[in-house]
Amino acid sequence: MDVKDLKKIVQIMNDNDLVEVEIEEDGKRLRLRKPDAAAAPVIATLAGGIPGVVPAPIPVPAAAPAAGEPAAAPAGDEAGTHTITAPMVGTFYGAPSPDADVYVQVGAKIGPESVVCILEAMKVMNEIKAECSGEIVKICVQNAEAVEYGQPLYIVKT
Repeated sequence: MDVKDLKKIVQIMNDNDLVEVEIEEDGKRLRLRKPDAAAAPVIATLAGGIPGVVPAPIPVPAAAPAAGEPAAAPAGDEAGTHTITAPMVGTFYGAPSPDADVYVQVGAKIGPESVVCILEAMKVMNEIKAECSGEIVKICVQNAEAVEYGQPLYIVKT
C-alpha cells in the first residue's frame, strides 16, 4: 500500500465521518483510527509486521475544503511557485542510495511524475513524485534529515 492509497482511505474516512477503519491484506493488517474524533488527526498503525516493534503514529492529511471553499496554499507559496511538501513523517533522502547521484538539484526541470526524493518511514522507502511541473529553485531540507508531515521539501518555479 502506498501513500496515495492511504490518502484515499483517509479522505473516505473524513468524508463519511468514520472513526476507525481496519484493512487486512496478505496477512498484514492496517488500522486507521481517530483517537478523539473531534480533534485528533487520523493516525495509522500497522500490525502483523515485525514482531515486538510498535510503529510510531503517522499523521495523514485532514479533510479537503468544503465545496466552494478555496484550497489553502502551503505557507510561503509566492506567485509562480509551488511548494512540494512531505506527505508523511519520515527521513528525507535526496538520492536512491548514498553513492548515487541526487534525484534533483537547484535548477533541475521536473514534471509531475519526476521522483524528487525518498522518504523512509518504518523501514519502507517511499518515492516522492513532484506532482507539478517546473524548475527546482530551493531545496528546503538536508539529506538524512527527519521531516514532519506537511514540511516543505522543495520550492518549484512553475
